[in-house]
Amino acid sequence: MPTRASAFQLSEFGKPDVLRFQEIELPAPAAGEIQIRHLAIGVNFIDVYHRQGIFAAPLRLPGGLGVEGVGEIIGRGKGVAAFKVGDRVAYVGGPPGAYATHRNLPAARALLVPASLESETVAALIFKGLTAEYLIHRCVPVQSGDAVLFHAAAGGVGSIACQWLKHLGATVIGTVGTEEKAERARVNGCDYAIVYTTEDFQAQVMNITGGKGVRVAFDSVGAETFAKSLDCLQPRGTLVSFGEASGPVPGVSMGSLGAKGSLFVTRPSIAHYTADRGEYEAAADRLFEAVLSDAVRRPAMTTYPLHDASQAHEDLEARRTSGSIVLLP
Repeated sequence: MPTRASAFQLSEFGKPDVLRFQEIELPAPAAGEIQIRHLAIGVNFIDVYHRQGIFAAPLRLPGGLGVEGVGEIIGRGKGVAAFKVGDRVAYVGGPPGAYATHRNLPAARALLVPASLESETVAALIFKGLTAEYLIHRCVPVQSGDAVLFHAAAGGVGSIACQWLKHLGATVIGTVGTEEKAERARVNGCDYAIVYTTEDFQAQVMNITGGKGVRVAFDSVGAETFAKSLDCLQPRGTLVSFGEASGPVPGVSMGSLGAKGSLFVTRPSIAHYTADRGEYEAAADRLFEAVLSDAVRRPAMTTYPLHDASQAHEDLEARRTSGSIVLLP
């Protein structure tokens, strides 16, 4: 029997007003799928990119939006044995469609949620937390004593990553857009917080490190920070470009990487770091343990009713938010 649900449907790419909230009939879960009733839904900048038509490969128009959520299983398709009806699960990835009261999801993307973690907390941190996990544990494994630069340190990923980096023993240098966010970054583990809109962050990084530079720079800002981030690296350092909130990053001359110190540049995707089920589960276990042990605090969040997802997108794009955004059905 189909399930009545409410969901945002995207029929064209564009501004937040292209999102349409409507009633749908959700079919029974297919083989290998589960059907969940959402309890909380995470909002991420990748959702903005998808809505705009950037990195839009996962979308089939008309279709849904959103890649992260927490819900209760209310149905199982043929062949699903690892989960039962009533289980509370979280997920990252799979076909977009999280902006909905109910959805069908490949069971391979589901993760059991520890009973001691609230659904809103998990929705606020699972995508961003798994992003932080692969960035600092697997993309460039950060060691105690490393100097690290993390842009957007007061944002959703930055707030989690900077706490985790501090727990690992790194010297954490964060950049933010305002002095208010600088204070939040310090609370979240940054040894130094640079307001890049009023300060030359490259000069500050080199001053902080005594001219040595950092081992790794994590950059989700993009156009505004990419070039100077390269100049913040120590020889054989790595620039991890994992977003472009300020616009696409410029091209980089391969020769310049050698001239600047045999540098590395990578553009990772969470899809490639969670494609293997074993890695996916291990990453989630590492994240949940970090939260339960208080190495990473439960994230600050702003909540919106699900039907206000367009407003959430407007606020996110205008950088009026900090921490995580969660939609509540």
